[in-house]
Amino acid sequence: MGETVRVRPLADGDWDAVVALERDAYTGLGLSEGRAALQSRAAASPDTCFVVDVGSRTAGYALALPYPFRRYPDLARAEDTATASGPGNLHLHDIVVAPGLRRRGLARALLRHLAGTARARGDERISLVAVGGTAPFWSARGFTPHPGVVPAGAYGTDAVYMSGPVPSLAPVPSLREVS
Repeated sequence: MGETVRVRPLADGDWDAVVALERDAYTGLGLSEGRAALQSRAAASPDTCFVVDVGSRTAGYALALPYPFRRYPDLARAEDTATASGPGNLHLHDIVVAPGLRRRGLARALLRHLAGTARARGDERISLVAVGGTAPFWSARGFTPHPGVVPAGAYGTDAVYMSGPVPSLAPVPSLREVS
């Protein structure tokens, strides 16, 4: 029997798990931001930040916030809520799934939920900065690189700013069973 998978809004009680997931994913790349910066990004746009649970475990998260096209959060400082912009471009700042739970469709569930949120907000594009050699992964999902947008070193030497139209994906139910 499978465990229940649920995408839901990020809550105050999720921060220990989110910080641990972020640290494990980004410390080796030199890109871990820490709790205060992550919380500031979520505070700038709480309606666009989510976690995915598998059973009672927080298995992953997505932090996104409205940002002007071709701009991105500064990893060296906390987010200023005045930086966030209105509908048009939703920037996917972070998406992480626990290593032992990858390849189960959890990132896809987070992305579909995010796309539905972007559509409801009236966004036309989703942007991101691909790090750690993930640009081919994002290209295969319809994101196009914009060379020269990310200064060398800001997000690592291989960082690529990318964007794509808000996809028309079938909605993901808030609860489903995974085998």
